[in-house]
Amino acid sequence: MTSATVQPTAPAGQSAVLRGVKQGASILLAVATLVGLWEGYKAFGSWSGGTWPGTTRDLPVPSDNLNMPHSYDIVKQLFEPVTRRADDTLLVFLFKSAWFTFKEALLGFVIGTVIGLGLAVAMLRSNWLERGLVPWINVSQTIPLIALAPLVVTWGKSTFLSETQSVAIIAAYLTFFPVAVNGLAGLKSPDSEALELMRSYASPWSKTLFKLRFPAARPYLFPAFRLAAALSIVGTIVGEISAGVQGGIGRVVLDYAGKYSTGPERLYGSILAAAALGLFVFGLITLVERVLTRGQGVSGT
Repeated sequence: MTSATVQPTAPAGQSAVLRGVKQGASILLAVATLVGLWEGYKAFGSWSGGTWPGTTRDLPVPSDNLNMPHSYDIVKQLFEPVTRRADDTLLVFLFKSAWFTFKEALLGFVIGTVIGLGLAVAMLRSNWLERGLVPWINVSQTIPLIALAPLVVTWGKSTFLSETQSVAIIAAYLTFFPVAVNGLAGLKSPDSEALELMRSYASPWSKTLFKLRFPAARPYLFPAFRLAAALSIVGTIVGEISAGVQGGIGRVVLDYAGKYSTGPERLYGSILAAAALGLFVFGLITLVERVLTRGQGVSGT
């Protein structure tokens, strides 16, 4: 008679906490590395007089305080009042602006996801439609967004669309592409044996789609959703700048870029806020994936 040794496993909650601690430590390490490189470059530029040692060639980026303010000056500026008459600090102001942009990006993400999934299902259903649409879907992403955004805003003003809705459409333009492409690949991913089994049960096409194809497409869809979420922030910020929408982080970046010489720290602070917003939506999609796949032994990367 043999006995099996059962290895103890960590509870799911403890495993999630440990994973969160590791990710938090990775983020802190990355931030510390970036700050170290930033300050190290400034120190090197100050020591070398802004040139490569032993030459008269300038460094790629000037390391003076106007072009590269100290990281602690940028952080310090976040806790200063945004204006002399305002009670809010720059950090609070940037948070409110980022929240405004997030709501626009969320609408664009939803629109783009619906369009992308709709196109993926349509192309799955029809081979000739796939052959006709895929080249145009790819070509659509070669149009510079900075050139397309003003057109969308202009068209929106001549119709019933508000400025924020026009911005959401610009975000959707970037969002639908990865969802459509990855969605189609994922919907095609089930094994032929599994599809044949569904046919043997006389399952209708719609049941095969939702019971087999969409579950099989999850490893393709969630990476696409993460990319689309980040792209929705990019599209929203570009749209805000093109449309001149007040209240969003895009407008804040534009305003502080015009006042760069008097306060470079504020421009860098607004750029950091935009980057943090992109990381937030990326992490949000990852969290949703983990919640939906809990207990399945698969987690997002």
